[in-house]
Parts: sequence; C-alpha cells; structure tokens
Amino acid sequence: MPPSITIKELHAKPGVHVRRAAASRSPILITDHGNPIAVLGSLGLLTTRKRKRTLLPEFQRMMRRKPGANLAEDLDAVRGER
Repeated sequence: MPPSITIKELHAKPGVHVRRAAASRSPILITDHGNPIAVLGSLGLLTTRKRKRTLLPEFQRMMRRKPGANLAEDLDAVRGER
C-alpha cells in the first residue's frame, strides 16, 4: 500500500510533500475524509506509450508499386472518399 496523506496535510505543507513525492519511487495517496481522491507522484513513474502506426491499405498498395507519372492521382487514390 502506498504512503498516504490527508488533503489537509497537503495544504499545510505542499512543498514538502511534492518534493517527497518527486524523490520517492512510489506514489503518495491523497485522501479526503478517509476516501482516496488523488495520487501525487514523480514524473519518473509515468510511462510513455508508443503509438502503433497503422498504414491505410491504399497507402501500402501505393508504396509497393512504381511511382506514377501523376503524383496528384496517387494522393487522391490514398485519400479515397473522406
């Protein structure tokens, strides 16, 4: 269970708790009347998600064939009816 503080404690000494959270490897749970309401944690705890690239089938087909004489027609084929 992560360490916790009340919202009243956070309001009393915000700098102390923010620095404590930044230095910690675990988040600090913030409670209000015993109910968890927020989490305070360092940026190191956040994980970045890499987006998966999804190529349109039309674009994949266009990339497989030789370049055409008319670039505008190729782009229109990829765009389709949007």
